[in-house]
Amino acid sequence: MYEPALWFVLPKGGVGIDYTRGDLPYEDYIAHFDERLRKYIPSPGEWTPVDDALFSPPDLYTVAPDEATKLQLAALQYSFAHHYEHNDLYRSYCQQYGMAPADIRTEHDLARIPLISDAFFKNHPEGREFATWLGSIFTGKLPTVVIEQQHPNCDQVVNAFNAAGMVVSYSSGTGGRHTFIPRDRRTFNNAEYALAKCILAMSCGRWIDRSETYLLMPDPRINTIYAGKSTEIMFDLLGDMKVGIKQSLSLNLIGMVMGNRGGFKGTLVRLAGRRRSRRMIDDVIKWLEERQESPDFTFLCGAPYLLHAVLTELTRRNKRFEFGERGGVVTGGGWKIRENQRLPLTEFRQAVFDVLGIPGRYCLDIYGMVESNGWMVQCPEGHYLHVPYTYFKPLVFDTEQKPLPYGEWGRFGFLDAAALSYPGFILTGDTARILERCPTCDRPGPVLDPEVKRAASQEDRGCAVEVRRLFSSD
Repeated sequence: MYEPALWFVLPKGGVGIDYTRGDLPYEDYIAHFDERLRKYIPSPGEWTPVDDALFSPPDLYTVAPDEATKLQLAALQYSFAHHYEHNDLYRSYCQQYGMAPADIRTEHDLARIPLISDAFFKNHPEGREFATWLGSIFTGKLPTVVIEQQHPNCDQVVNAFNAAGMVVSYSSGTGGRHTFIPRDRRTFNNAEYALAKCILAMSCGRWIDRSETYLLMPDPRINTIYAGKSTEIMFDLLGDMKVGIKQSLSLNLIGMVMGNRGGFKGTLVRLAGRRRSRRMIDDVIKWLEERQESPDFTFLCGAPYLLHAVLTELTRRNKRFEFGERGGVVTGGGWKIRENQRLPLTEFRQAVFDVLGIPGRYCLDIYGMVESNGWMVQCPEGHYLHVPYTYFKPLVFDTEQKPLPYGEWGRFGFLDAAALSYPGFILTGDTARILERCPTCDRPGPVLDPEVKRAASQEDRGCAVEVRRLFSSD
């Protein structure tokens, strides 16, 4: 039986995995992890097949295929029935396809679940109609939402929903049309727990209790942009945290930067962003200088563009660090540094090693999106994106929306059982290739090719794009 790789001991030279830290077994350590995150885990009496699939496996990437198939099927059957029964909009949509929960009998039927285009989540009205639209997406009984303004803007509507106990978050495209997702607290907790557990499984968790972390993202405690909000769990899990983007970012401010609008005020906002970027880069470099002699772990997490800017400035100053195995980097959002220029992942890892002295096996990228609660994290051995396949099923489609086999490039879609407050059955605008097994490590589940791309007909979007433009120096 394959044993999960303990997250703070990585293979040397790519050969073998050490599963213990001293005399501490992995099972004891995952118990410590779950104890730290107790508030994210439902009480056992409330568990559903979704909770079994998410919380039971010690490592979401190493479950035996037969067992994973059972967990995934039960979780997705439950999730599909839940949304069909409690979401009028999605039930009507399914009826157009002649699909009902009784039609999903085996794992081979899962690809028949009707998918919603990711474009749907950004084609929304304004004002109070926006609130009605959010409510129509929501699955289940909506909490009482009080909107005091007669003609509210999107920020005011989102704040009202969140004041009622929800976690409405958003991403955006270059056209300024924001993607909004209405999570209830349980769905948000699922997403947060899954992120932490997936990073744990890929050996980047050496930092718990004995680290300092620099988060190159908006502060999740005061922001609803998913680029920052998705990292809120780190404040419950890590040692000392330092946040790069401390201000609250309004939708209007992001829109001015993303869409180059806002007239003179928009120009001032963009100029201020460039100044903030320079100050942040200086602050990160000062923090690294203070950390270079520390025996504890130094962890950089967040927007790839900002970290790339730090590396570039350090290179300009001819300054290098040697953090080695005391350091780690996790990025999310892809690597488009300019509109039409992609920095290959291998080049970025080499830059991290050359400037910070952190080996490539400690430099991992995450593929996720605001519509999803599944996190595909690179393995340290070969940097393929592993799928948490106990509750999340990846799919690839041709131009006629027919499923493609393993190894073929196509439009990426997924079935996400962890989405309880909205239907998490999404057809994205990304192009991906799924492999049945990782070519470089022993984990048994499916993987995505590391270089997921935005489809040619789709606009450049995503949390990393937003953060990049907010602090671009061009």
